[in-house]
Amino acid sequence: MDQPVGLYYTEQHSPALRFNYKVKEVIFSGKTAFQKVDIVHLDAYQKTLFLDGKIQSALVDEYIFHESLVHPALFTHPSPERVLIAGGGEGATLREALKHGVKEVTMVDIDGELVELCKTHLPEWHQGAFEDPRTRLVYGDARRFIFETDGTYDVILSDLTEPLEEGPSQFLFTEEFYRKARERLSEDGIIAIQSASGDPLYADFVASIVKTLEGIFPVVRVCWAFTFSFSMPWVFTIASKRYDPLEIREKEVEERMASRGISGLRYYSPEMHRAMFVLPPYLKEILKKGRVLTDRDPYVYPE
Repeated sequence: MDQPVGLYYTEQHSPALRFNYKVKEVIFSGKTAFQKVDIVHLDAYQKTLFLDGKIQSALVDEYIFHESLVHPALFTHPSPERVLIAGGGEGATLREALKHGVKEVTMVDIDGELVELCKTHLPEWHQGAFEDPRTRLVYGDARRFIFETDGTYDVILSDLTEPLEEGPSQFLFTEEFYRKARERLSEDGIIAIQSASGDPLYADFVASIVKTLEGIFPVVRVCWAFTFSFSMPWVFTIASKRYDPLEIREKEVEERMASRGISGLRYYSPEMHRAMFVLPPYLKEILKKGRVLTDRDPYVYPE
């Protein structure tokens, strides 16, 4: 059997699973105060961002992830005006949120060095969103921001890395954090959370997010999308004070899309809205087995 030739990037997804990616070019490799950052051009996925050795976003399909995180929640809300993004370093979540004609989007990311790297090396992601006059960029801890701000938001988008041990996101998936986030939402507010893998082996994280949110919000739903560069289905959890994304019909999405002047999306559509919430039996069973995440007992993603 022939041995692979060339430079490969190895990602240890979990103790049982490892991925190898053939590298065409190393664009940047280094460390910020918070995490290791690698921006590489892969033969298969084109320009790709890795944080702490784990794939975060690839040019080949970043739109699938970011449209799935943003649009089901933003279109469920009839008139979002103020949006808060926790994390979101590449600026693509910001890019998609700004499409909704909102008055202001506040993006809070703890790693200002990473954001500046993304501004420079990943323009295909943010597409100038950082320079939009409606953007308010805050370099700081999203948890501290939510606990200390007196602002109110119609939609909160949690675009955070998985909670690795000693990582910057570990306490942004707990009951204490979500209860404070609920206080920051308007009376009809919605929070959407990137919730990692929805495959049969590693979906216990989203199950625990769901279990935690069910004690805080009256409406909790899970949607998903197969993400090519992650090699697995990826899930997103939506929790709402009032509006249920399952009650938003295709015609309503069409009308909201037209009124907000949104077109040219590559994954999300009026037809896809309802379809994204149709889950297979195995995932429904896993979602019943979560535990409540707390500051004393947070989730730590397997490395």
